[in-house]
Amino acid sequence: MARSDLYCNYSESPYPIRQGLANAHKAYWQALAAPGNWFNGKQRVAIACEVRNALSCPFCEQRKNALSPYTLQGEHLKGDVLGDEVVDAVHRVVTDQSRITKNYIDDNAKLGFSEEQYVELVGIVVNVFSIDEFHRALGLPLEPLPEPMAGEPDHYRPGLTEQDTAYVAMIPPEGAVGDEADLWEAAKTANVLRALSLVPSAVREWMGIADEQYLSGEAMMNFSGPNGRAINRMQIELVAGRVSSINECFY
Repeated sequence: MARSDLYCNYSESPYPIRQGLANAHKAYWQALAAPGNWFNGKQRVAIACEVRNALSCPFCEQRKNALSPYTLQGEHLKGDVLGDEVVDAVHRVVTDQSRITKNYIDDNAKLGFSEEQYVELVGIVVNVFSIDEFHRALGLPLEPLPEPMAGEPDHYRPGLTEQDTAYVAMIPPEGAVGDEADLWEAAKTANVLRALSLVPSAVREWMGIADEQYLSGEAMMNFSGPNGRAINRMQIELVAGRVSSINECFY
């Protein structure tokens, strides 16, 4: 079983780290090891491993520089746990996300890699990459990946979804009810929150990190007052915008 106290204690950090931030990272590292809705713990940890492999994958570098990422054939630098479609999706999300198409997702679904699995995968990639980048920014070694927990995915899918503005189905703004009532308040939400809602647990995991590493939903509506951070809201948005640009954020 994953022990959250073994990870993300930041005792070697050259800068003081807010305890809330450390706790959020610990909580996610433990959740990463547990069975999800569409992947078991071993697969989820293997996805995290592929997040790191993608950054030094020669095939990814070659494909990133190609006119079209769909014209090249090659082998990824990868482990032996995940199928080729899953590995390829991780590497694309990390290294060439702006050129992922709906056809790519739909074609993978025909091969048995479902859109639900894709959404859970994206949630893992985003969270692991975010925590890894936090470590790199501080000059800290990356956290050892947790030991997977036993168990199988429950294949939970929310009852109310729609296919509208995204490549995958999402819960509609007014659909955060019942078991999903904690995702957002009434019909007040944004597409960035809805993006992972086909797998509600992925939204919760992402929000757990984003609330501490960026701003909570409540703090997002506070444009000028104290926000509990060392920099003000304008400075936060300047940094966020610059990072998004460097990372070629499609959204």
